[in-house]
Amino acid sequence: MRRIWVTAIALALAACGGRIVPVAGNAPPPRSSARAVAPPLRIPPATPISPMASTPVTGASTAAAAGLAAGPPVDSLPISEEQAEAARTAFVSTCPALLTRSDLSGLTRNADWRSACDAARNTGMAARDFLASTFEAVQVGDGRAFATGYYEPEIAGSPNRAPGYEVPVYARPTDLLDVDLGQFSDTLKGKRIRGRMLRGTLVPYEDRAAIEEGALEGRARVLAWAADPVEFFFLQIQGSGRLRMPDGSVMRIGYDNQNGRDYTGIGSLMRQRGLLAPGQASMQGIVAWLRANPAEGRALMRENKSFVFFRELSGAPIGALGRPVAGRVSAAADPKFVPLGAPVFLSLDRADATGLWVTQDTGGAIKGANRFDTFWGAGETAAATAGGMSTRGTAFLLLPVGTLARLRQGSADAGTIAPPR
Repeated sequence: MRRIWVTAIALALAACGGRIVPVAGNAPPPRSSARAVAPPLRIPPATPISPMASTPVTGASTAAAAGLAAGPPVDSLPISEEQAEAARTAFVSTCPALLTRSDLSGLTRNADWRSACDAARNTGMAARDFLASTFEAVQVGDGRAFATGYYEPEIAGSPNRAPGYEVPVYARPTDLLDVDLGQFSDTLKGKRIRGRMLRGTLVPYEDRAAIEEGALEGRARVLAWAADPVEFFFLQIQGSGRLRMPDGSVMRIGYDNQNGRDYTGIGSLMRQRGLLAPGQASMQGIVAWLRANPAEGRALMRENKSFVFFRELSGAPIGALGRPVAGRVSAAADPKFVPLGAPVFLSLDRADATGLWVTQDTGGAIKGANRFDTFWGAGETAAATAGGMSTRGTAFLLLPVGTLARLRQGSADAGTIAPPR
């Protein structure tokens, strides 16, 4: 799943959009596609834990270079046994990735996680005790966190194109190339480009406007047809979702790739141009504007050249680690600042988002230190929570005990790592 947000969706809107293909007849879309978006929930505020004193490094490109400080003792963090057990279950599912993937953050090595993964499988130990004995809290940079939210939407769809179902849900095109540049140069490690071959040369893939105008005809399979371009637009931002068919059956779809074009969030564009009144820069406000201004909305969305392709899923949504993500447990993060699969404790100014999360996903707009996107599952409550999620506070990564000492000992610039407390 790929994430992108500001007040949850406001910053992120426009990750992609459905190609609108005219069809004979003027039948209106099914009523379910025009349902109102649930208003954001009213959540009591919370007081975040203050960040540790530190000397962060400005402009650092990885967590290891950003400046690190020891956080509070793990057993002092307000984590319930139920929350700890849910996080342990998610952590176990991501252990295979932690033991094999390269950690782009520079914080850990595969071997660092082996004892933690072994301990996580010991169900005879209470989950909070497992966390306290296995992990240490580490603050990256100044520790000041910003968290948004995403969810798994359900929208109206059809297996066949028909009046009222005119928005194609594309599978990955047959000619889309996804190139790992790190295979060509160590200096390009972690960088990828996507494109297609044209007369023997790799060229950029078509942007969203071209795709909406029919550029993928014959080059990408249509998995299904969505009813409402606005709802499908939001589903693309989420990176996965459910299509409710006319017969009541459900098709689950998930992110399969992207056209390689840069992402531009229309929420920020709308604010800059004065299209949203104060207090309207939320998922709910943006949906209302797009529906009230369909032609202008389509033009605005085309300013984002990114476009997402899907595949059919047989189970739960899949995150960037190839493992299922779970509501109120999984979060997206920037792999250059968080070892994907690591737990993180977020102490935020919203009580519902404060707690332990497991970083199992990434997102196009989830970039930099202490930037997280929390996953809330499916349903109206999840949509309302994610749609209004924009919260700040403090983040502490939970890394295997001894990680900070090893980094300090091996650091070429020990001044970037604060001494333990």
